[in-house]
Amino acid sequence: MYSADLNRNVKLYLPHKTAFWAGFFYILTFVSIPTLFLYQSIHEPDYLLSNSNDYKVVTGGLLEIIVALSGIISSIILFSVLKKQNETLALGLVAARILEAATIFVGVAFILGAVTLHQNGAGEDGLVISHALVALYDRIFVLGQNFMPAIDDLLLGVLLYQSRLVPRWLSVIGIVGAFPLFAGYLALMFGFIERSSPMTGASAIMVAFFEFTLGIYLLVKGIRKL
Repeated sequence: MYSADLNRNVKLYLPHKTAFWAGFFYILTFVSIPTLFLYQSIHEPDYLLSNSNDYKVVTGGLLEIIVALSGIISSIILFSVLKKQNETLALGLVAARILEAATIFVGVAFILGAVTLHQNGAGEDGLVISHALVALYDRIFVLGQNFMPAIDDLLLGVLLYQSRLVPRWLSVIGIVGAFPLFAGYLALMFGFIERSSPMTGASAIMVAFFEFTLGIYLLVKGIRKL
């Protein structure tokens, strides 16, 4: 019975309200893009000694929290449909999204810890701790927002391909795009490329395209019938 469930191809129907909300929360997972410049000050070596405005960093943290929650919500919404295709993989998708969100929350805690040191005027005595917190954020960011999305999109791509809820070419992009992201993560882990390297960005292009296009597709599909 178990193996039959894994190999089952089912033509599922995606309710329009489900499509709308899944698409809406998928698009929300892109709101943290501004953190690329919102976190610039906290990556400066002398951040604790500067008069930098912490509001930008705190705003970036809030945007990341929105991303984490949106990822969980979108997976739960899709689970209501995808479980009919393969409940094991659908549950795995929800679990992977929750784990990704957990890494984001921990990363935000590291960032806000450095902000607290700055606000309390820790000065030179807190520089080592501040640098360590930022380094921990950078490391868990790579784990949570490079490695975990590859797991998410591989699971989701397979489920969407089997169920045909979206055009199959889009599902294939999700499946195939996971592997360059895996490769990019491993290259970062072993120090072959830097986080700011163009190769790092290139490894995420297909996954970013898949997720954004999927969000737009679901949102439009839902809007047309609401």
